[in-house]
Amino acid sequence: MTLKELVQNVPYVTETRGDMETDVREITSSSRDKTDAGLFFCIVGARFDAHDYAWEAVENGCSALVVERFLDLPVPQVLVNDGRAAMARIAENFYGNPSREMRMIGITGTKGKTTTTYLLKSICEKAGLKCGIIGSTGSVIGDRHLDSKLTTPDPIDLQKTLRLMRDEGVQVVCMEVSAHAIDMNRLDGMSFEAGCYTNLSQDHLDYFYTMERYFETKKHFFTGGMVKNAALNADDETSEKIRQDLTIPNMTFGICVDADVFARDIEITEEGVHFTIQLHSMHEIAVHMHMTGMFNVYNALAATSCALIMGIGLEQVKEGLEAVTRVPGRIEMLQTGTPFKVILDYSHSPDALENILRTVRQFTRRRVIAVFGCGGDRDKGKRPMMGNIGGRLADYCILTSDNPRTENPLVILAAIEKGIKPTGKPYEVIENRREAIRHALEMAEDGDVIVLAGKGHETYQEIMGIKRPFDEKVIVSELLLEMKLQKGGKEEGEPACTE
Repeated sequence: MTLKELVQNVPYVTETRGDMETDVREITSSSRDKTDAGLFFCIVGARFDAHDYAWEAVENGCSALVVERFLDLPVPQVLVNDGRAAMARIAENFYGNPSREMRMIGITGTKGKTTTTYLLKSICEKAGLKCGIIGSTGSVIGDRHLDSKLTTPDPIDLQKTLRLMRDEGVQVVCMEVSAHAIDMNRLDGMSFEAGCYTNLSQDHLDYFYTMERYFETKKHFFTGGMVKNAALNADDETSEKIRQDLTIPNMTFGICVDADVFARDIEITEEGVHFTIQLHSMHEIAVHMHMTGMFNVYNALAATSCALIMGIGLEQVKEGLEAVTRVPGRIEMLQTGTPFKVILDYSHSPDALENILRTVRQFTRRRVIAVFGCGGDRDKGKRPMMGNIGGRLADYCILTSDNPRTENPLVILAAIEKGIKPTGKPYEVIENRREAIRHALEMAEDGDVIVLAGKGHETYQEIMGIKRPFDEKVIVSELLLEMKLQKGGKEEGEPACTE
């Protein structure tokens, strides 16, 4: 494909220099990539300006550049007034605009995005549609998982993945849409048949600074022309602020208010949650989900609303919701073979931690033991908040490292302590996360529930910029085996920790 063809109809192009018939066989935003006739995007970031590394990209095989200022380099250059938005449009063109050949469903909100995509995928498959997922646990095509670094991938990886999905016959893509992706224009030019808004709570203020800006960014997904139909959580007070400015068809879901799709007769147990979904006060279905928690009722209603917008029937909705037994790292109960339970959950924000602890409290026979921390180089304001939540809702807390990144983990833990101390609940600080988990397992007794919060599906721990292997499912299994060996070996027939 020629450079001229790639940038055709891209609205951000203001000027070009050099031979626009130059052949482009690869596109990249990393100057270190070795390319053959590559096109390099000079993106201006918060810490680095890729214009300063364009020479390296040229040395590594790039034959053209997309720039926000012309550079003194002997290759064709395309000047744009918005590098990120231009990259999104050009990446679409390079991969043949694959999203236009599939039904795109976008899920945004602070919590519930991942589970909602998995539930919707199951519903679509019960309706006979081949479905893919793009989100924080990676990309999924059928039963095949592909790794991804971001909740919503950068435009090049995103369009490459969408092309792969379309080539493999995917008909529907259930996609998590992060506020970062909206703000950075990663979705520019794309169109979604349906967009779903799950909720809003404090997170990512290290990037957005204020809740107002965070909300307005998510709102833009629905009001900026990307979404054709909307489904909104009527029980979240911010939904009305979106709805009042919508010019597209929309519907609501909820529990506490009069919504188009709502749940009643809710029964939460250790094994799952039972409830009835009612549609417009006329049609209803009884659902028996294998995942527990009130928040999963909301996730089910969100997925149901999207399915109804797509024209999928209630029977397929019921079958799809009931077919999902687990979502990676979301209130995932590990099979430990112990008289106490161990639950893995990705809850790394105040609301998410409160949700998981309140849910577990409903079926715990004895103590709730919470093991959690807060990520480094992220919103510092939520640290004492999460400490307070842990102290109020758990019987015992073990504060430990999450992903400290480049921060001193002891500084992070001290901030969490400020929130937990006023609650008067017992707690310990064990910075080493493996040792913190070991201590929780050693102190747990019959009927207790250990909640490992914050890591969820992640299989690494990031310390001083280095990602080290750390899969909590594996860690728990290893520690339980060590504990059994220390006690003289495993009794015959006693099960080990399994996935």
